[in-house]
Amino acid sequence: MSKIEHNMSLTPEAATKLSTRQKLASGIGLIGLFILVLAIANVNFPNKPLFLSLSLGLIALGTVIFANDLYLGKHAGIKNDGVWFKSLSGRGFWAWVLGIVLTLFYVVLYWFPQYLGLNADGQNTGIISLFDPLSKLISGNPASQWFVYGTLYTLAILAFGYKFILKYRNNRYEVIRTFSVMFFQLGFAFLIPEILIRLNQPYYNPANIWPLNYDLFTDYKINEFLSAGNVGVIMLVFGLISIFVITPILTYKYGKRWYCSWVCGCGGLAETAGDPYRQLSDKSQHAWKIERWVIHSVLVFVTVMTIAVLYSFLGDSANDFWLTKDAFLWGTAGFLTLLFAVIMIFKRKELAKDAKYGAIGYLVVILSIICINYFSGNGNIFFFGGYQLREWYGFLIGAAFSGVIGVGFYPIFGSRVWCRYGCPMAAILGMQQRLFSRFRITTNGGQCISCGNCSTYCEMGIDVRAYAQKGENIVRSSCVGCGICSAVCPRGVLKLENDDMEGRINSEEVLLGNDVNLMDLVNQKSK
Repeated sequence: MSKIEHNMSLTPEAATKLSTRQKLASGIGLIGLFILVLAIANVNFPNKPLFLSLSLGLIALGTVIFANDLYLGKHAGIKNDGVWFKSLSGRGFWAWVLGIVLTLFYVVLYWFPQYLGLNADGQNTGIISLFDPLSKLISGNPASQWFVYGTLYTLAILAFGYKFILKYRNNRYEVIRTFSVMFFQLGFAFLIPEILIRLNQPYYNPANIWPLNYDLFTDYKINEFLSAGNVGVIMLVFGLISIFVITPILTYKYGKRWYCSWVCGCGGLAETAGDPYRQLSDKSQHAWKIERWVIHSVLVFVTVMTIAVLYSFLGDSANDFWLTKDAFLWGTAGFLTLLFAVIMIFKRKELAKDAKYGAIGYLVVILSIICINYFSGNGNIFFFGGYQLREWYGFLIGAAFSGVIGVGFYPIFGSRVWCRYGCPMAAILGMQQRLFSRFRITTNGGQCISCGNCSTYCEMGIDVRAYAQKGENIVRSSCVGCGICSAVCPRGVLKLENDDMEGRINSEEVLLGNDVNLMDLVNQKSK
């Protein structure tokens, strides 16, 4: 048993030191990483399959050995381990170095792939050529920068997922949830799309749902689906069913956690590789206000962009296709108006004042732009061409926000920056969760000792302790149901539940009723 486990000091020096085995594991992982660095530097390895296997294998092996030594020598259960006093997890020097390196990697990956060795007109070089054998084995094609990224992304979720499972091995929910994100990343996000390419089918990730998959309704993607015959049509229909049927039903039953914490690759990376940085999320009310406006503005942006892209794809004559530009445009306007009306009539009490004003403002803006452009005869529905909007969205949100900022800033701002402020899928699921989901986190205020573990380790920036102290249920739209707040609570105050809609949000009457029932019980016992 490690002596560190029995050290009760808040700032023990030993907590920041690596054991001999951990140093050895770090060295093994760094050797594997160094092979990739050499490949970026255009070192031409004679046996690429061997060196690629060696590189990825050493990275995985080093992570496994490090995790085994870090957690298997201690009792199961969540421990602080001096997380705020380590340079890498406490915004120290090495955290900034890692953040800069990750940010630069994403910048090169998205906009300068030629520096990674991508050669669309010839043979790849650099690190991309190192992945050519694996890419040809799975898809039959040479590697691209996205294949390299997908491979490393999957490796990170698998390797750090193993570390995460060891850390939270005392919690069955966390173990199963982590296996789920590992499975969906490896199978649905990585292997299935590549195998489809090998079978001459469209590239399709069934776990990537609109609006996260913002290219789903572009003309080239729709034409790709239709030209693929029945298989392509099934993919397109499944994409539509995922939006309008699967997503609302599963969110109603389980909350947004079914996707954000069990399926999504972005969430999977945040939970596994980003776990050491979850305490860095800003818990202030100011950050929460910014979060609400920014993420819903991104949702409006992707909705506007999708409408514009589809409008430009459709024709004017019903003889060509039953869904014409006019029918689509006014059908969309009618659907958004109806959806807004239903929410305001039946769910307005669950919306804060600023949320109501924001919803009204967004709806008025969208409908006004549609009407102005339509009646003016401008073919560009939102003043700009649909594909120009798509390019802007892809650059600002799809690349800069989700990749460069979303992952590159893990060591500085926490692991869920993208999920909190930018993900339009999280925004939609959050609204559904807030308005009609059965999911909630119940609290027992009488047992809370105000230790603050729950708030500290909430990666979504929710001040969980404030709810726990008052005994209020947590139904925040931003909550991804990761369950870490419950896992780190030393008193069992928090519990994740899927129950009926009654009592989701505490009221004075409910709390008073509980007090009255308790007093009746005491009086009966005294008699």
